[in-house]
Amino acid sequence: MKTVAIYSSKGGVGKTATAVNLAYAASVSGQRTLLCDMDSQGAASYYFRIKAKKKFNSDKLLDGDIARNIRGTDFSGLDLLPAHFSFRNLDLALNELSKKKRRQALAKLFAPFAEEYDILFLDCPPNLTLLSENIIEAADILVCPVVPTTLSLIALEQLLKLFKKLNADRNKIIAFFSMVERRKSMHLATMDKYSKYPLFLKTFIPYLAEIEKMGILRQPVGATARQSPAARQYEKLWQEVLQRGEPV
Repeated sequence: MKTVAIYSSKGGVGKTATAVNLAYAASVSGQRTLLCDMDSQGAASYYFRIKAKKKFNSDKLLDGDIARNIRGTDFSGLDLLPAHFSFRNLDLALNELSKKKRRQALAKLFAPFAEEYDILFLDCPPNLTLLSENIIEAADILVCPVVPTTLSLIALEQLLKLFKKLNADRNKIIAFFSMVERRKSMHLATMDKYSKYPLFLKTFIPYLAEIEKMGILRQPVGATARQSPAARQYEKLWQEVLQRGEPV
């Protein structure tokens, strides 16, 4: 099972849209896919019209009570572990574990699903915490959406510093430009400057109405408009992520 985390310490960069649409693209290609909504806001869960069971919470998650809380989506081959509001306390719960266990907790929790799924996606909250360290440890690939603006680039720099601090494999990180508006000269100039770095993928995701409408239609863009520019870009993005992520 390949674990792909969609992560940035900055909010509003398109993490959840990326996680939902890449998970959908993976499932359509025939890969058994599990999307885990790690963000207490539950945006990915909302897109799939799924709520966590009332008794499911952060403590149950860390206790390994996962299998019976995984729900099937409306799409074949794509399952979801929905978020719970208590996930906002995951860092506190992780901190209560022993030092040897706390950084690898997520990796151990999902290890039993290695035979059941081909791809595990983690839709991650925007923070730089103990949970972030767990995500880095668990991920085979860490996909970082970057809006072509200064603050978003700073968030990427912070991620690189965290990898260095943890002595983690920087080759796990893959960045791509998200929410790109070609009419903005700053976006174009930023992409021109940074797209030359090997860290960045060639594929970018434009700022498109189809993606914004996900909040209304509550489905991946490929499910409602398979031939739309947005759907095609997410499919291209997933193929490039796969290509760059080999071998794991």
